[in-house]
Amino acid sequence: MSEPDREPLRIGLLGAARITERSLIDPARATGHRLVAVAARDRARAEAFASEHGVERVAGSYAELVADPEIDVVYNPLANGLHGPWNLAALAAGKHVLSEKPSASNTAEAAEVRQAAHKAGTVFMEAFHYLFHPVTRRLHELLDSGELGELRHAEAMVAIAAPPDTDPRWSLPLAGGALMDLGCYSLHALRMLAPWAGGAPRLAGARGGERAGAPGVDEWLDADLEFPGGATGSARCHMAYDGLEMSIRIVGSRGEATAPNFVLPQRDDRIVVRTPQGERTERLGTRSSYTYQLEAFAARVRDGAPLPLDADDAVTTMELIDAAYRAAGFEPRPRTRV
Repeated sequence: MSEPDREPLRIGLLGAARITERSLIDPARATGHRLVAVAARDRARAEAFASEHGVERVAGSYAELVADPEIDVVYNPLANGLHGPWNLAALAAGKHVLSEKPSASNTAEAAEVRQAAHKAGTVFMEAFHYLFHPVTRRLHELLDSGELGELRHAEAMVAIAAPPDTDPRWSLPLAGGALMDLGCYSLHALRMLAPWAGGAPRLAGARGGERAGAPGVDEWLDADLEFPGGATGSARCHMAYDGLEMSIRIVGSRGEATAPNFVLPQRDDRIVVRTPQGERTERLGTRSSYTYQLEAFAARVRDGAPLPLDADDAVTTMELIDAAYRAAGFEPRPRTRV
């Protein structure tokens, strides 16, 4: 539902990525925000993208877009290695930033983004859209209510079929890898269980496999976590899987709950709850998690409403990613020079 009586956000889009249609364009239309400009490395591609999706105009470059005074929000869905540099540029230009995850290539760069966000005084958020959907909120409610008892174990698996070999997600210089693209969801979802687990988890170990023909790039990675309260966690990811899986299972002392697709709940909005009283399936709605996310982001920008995600949270996630890489025998992703 749009908000015709509210001043719309004026959004600039970095790149003409395929994900942008579902992650930002459709939510902006649904909520009444302006798509002011798009920039891409290929201007013809940007012009075609703008024409197809109703973006008002094309900027000549990424730098021109982040400097545009008519834009107050920059959305950054570029390749992973370009998140850090262009997040820093947008923040330096005084923009609010909604960045696809992860916020940077490694912890040191994420810390620079955090410092830039604090200096700018604008809103910075990593786009962990799943967190805003009723599916994830309901999982947390089940823990909060005590129906599942004390948290004992949680496991998340995020896996997709292999992208083409030429995809930037397989590029080490562009900060590719399964953990960067997919496993960040698994780690983040388990991190968000800290209120019911006695505090934040620590990494207990990790294992991974390298992509053939892509030295240093992980095709899959499994991370083991331990929480202060005694619960354990398994955060898994695979970027050359037989099909698609994006599930989370939470096990308590009195029962368990599973969401078959917590990352894209608009595709499968079920939560299956099992307790000694029986099994039930709850459906939480197929409205897009990205639309919920944009509403929450806009409320923060307009009214200062609280957000569960900020630049500090992004650094904590990146610290865990880097630790998992090292434990699995990989190096953290290198910084991409622009």
